Amino acid sequence: MSFTLHGLAVSNGIAIGQAHLLSQATLEVSHLVITPRMVEKEVARFETALARVRSEFEAMKVSMEKSPTDIRAFIDLHMMILSDPELSEVPKQIIRERRCNAEWAIVQQMEVLVAQFDKIDDAYLRERSYDVRQVVERVVRELTGRPGHAAVKVPKGVKGENLIVVAHDLSPADVMAFKDQHFASFVTDVGGATSHTAILARGMGIPAVLGLHNARQLIRDKETIIVDGTRGVLIVNPDPRIREEYELRKSQIEIERSKLKLLKTARATTLDRVKIELLANIEEPSDVAIALESGAEGVGLFRTEFIFLGRGDMPSEDEQFEAYRRAVKGMDGRPITIRTFDLGNDKRVHSSMTEDRKRDNPALGLRSIRLSLTEPKSFQAQLRAILRVSKLGKVKILIPMLSHGHQIDQTLAALEQAKSSLRGEKIAFDESIEIGGMIEVPAAALAVGLFLRRMNFISIGTNDLIQYTLAIDRSDEQVASLYDPLHPAVMMLLAHVISTAEKVNVPVSMCGEMAGDPNLTRLLLGMGLRQFSMFPAQIPAFKQRVKQSDISGITPIVRRILRLEESAKIQEQIDRLNI
Repeated sequence: MSFTLHGLAVSNGIAIGQAHLLSQATLEVSHLVITPRMVEKEVARFETALARVRSEFEAMKVSMEKSPTDIRAFIDLHMMILSDPELSEVPKQIIRERRCNAEWAIVQQMEVLVAQFDKIDDAYLRERSYDVRQVVERVVRELTGRPGHAAVKVPKGVKGENLIVVAHDLSPADVMAFKDQHFASFVTDVGGATSHTAILARGMGIPAVLGLHNARQLIRDKETIIVDGTRGVLIVNPDPRIREEYELRKSQIEIERSKLKLLKTARATTLDRVKIELLANIEEPSDVAIALESGAEGVGLFRTEFIFLGRGDMPSEDEQFEAYRRAVKGMDGRPITIRTFDLGNDKRVHSSMTEDRKRDNPALGLRSIRLSLTEPKSFQAQLRAILRVSKLGKVKILIPMLSHGHQIDQTLAALEQAKSSLRGEKIAFDESIEIGGMIEVPAAALAVGLFLRRMNFISIGTNDLIQYTLAIDRSDEQVASLYDPLHPAVMMLLAHVISTAEKVNVPVSMCGEMAGDPNLTRLLLGMGLRQFSMFPAQIPAFKQRVKQSDISGITPIVRRILRLEESAKIQEQIDRLNI
């Protein structure tokens, strides 16, 4: 059966391959022994979880009334499985007889049922084991109250390039594994167009569609699917005509990308001979090779926290030094800006720095430089590692999420302490290493002069700046439509930061998503921005737009655009600017 799902287009391109449904870590549950008096409470907890999942299915069925009958039949099947005594009653017996937790009981019963399905000769009936797993995963998620992390692994004997990952959700750490596994694409039920997961997909240049809601529920393992990351469309079991059409479009896209690669050695210079500096955003040392291949002139943002996601502890100073050393040596004399840990919110490691930090509003809580300053020992280890590697190349330090002057003073004091300790140990480093600040909080943008007087350079992080300015959770697909880079308030903040920095001759760059969007290139050039840092995959198209632009002609048009008070009118003028 062929059907189509629609979600959020977060990373352009087309992928055609087999669906690879990720088993969720929620099924990896602990076996707990409970006291006799807690048994019936545990049974009640299990019944409550079943009821909630049943309500989810009923709501899903109502929301899909206009969908094809066969799709709704999937929901009916899962409701039947949920109501089957083998899953709804037997686990309660296990809880009572073995005095165990509900999660372990239902997973144990699931394994019994799956083993029975695996022995069935009929292929259709044998594949119903996937439905059982999906239903159990939903129940376990209700019991644990958390989604869990996906296990991203390529099946034996299968090439990752032929697989499209289908998951309920993926964390940035999960997506990072794609670099080693080389999946063709991924789709998820949840997620927003500007979540870190989506940003990483764009950075790796692979198509992706998020916010599909029921993809993992409806798609079967190994089914043929087409991902149209440009239109936000997912086609399951396409007919031959549709597949042929998409294969042709995929080939055309690949030809265009090949043409852009010819710009690798070309200088990023406008028609009126203004030199533009194009740098790369990287997450780990191995990204350096990709950055150089794309034509990057250096690294404008090394997101150090991504190296250590998923660890059980914080990295030592020597571990960090080795990671930074590989990146710096790989850049072979080109500049590299290392950002200190931007931990918190959706990027966490399990350690003393992040445990017990969960809050109702983590994006506004103890994260980034706020967290680093409360953990001086860990912060010193990172600063010392960066300083030690500074003798090997052109290294700069970037501090995330600054909002107060005293944070700058504390950071500079911590840096001086790290320098002093290295001098005492007679360890060489760059005494004049530059330190800059991220402008990603409205307060920092409005009071940017405060930062310009204390720091050597600034870098605008548009992702968080837009999020905080508009009070939009950029990882929530329910409010994704309100996330607007062209909102007049955002435009005013950007123009203020860029012009103020230009007046005092302090270098300013942009390293957020806006920096790599070719449709905004001319707008940003006309605002006065001359340094951009983006994912390597975005550099060729961006460079092409730069070489086709005349800043002297763009600037007066952009000034008029900045006076507009409606996003729609701003977008209309930008479209004309890009003709």
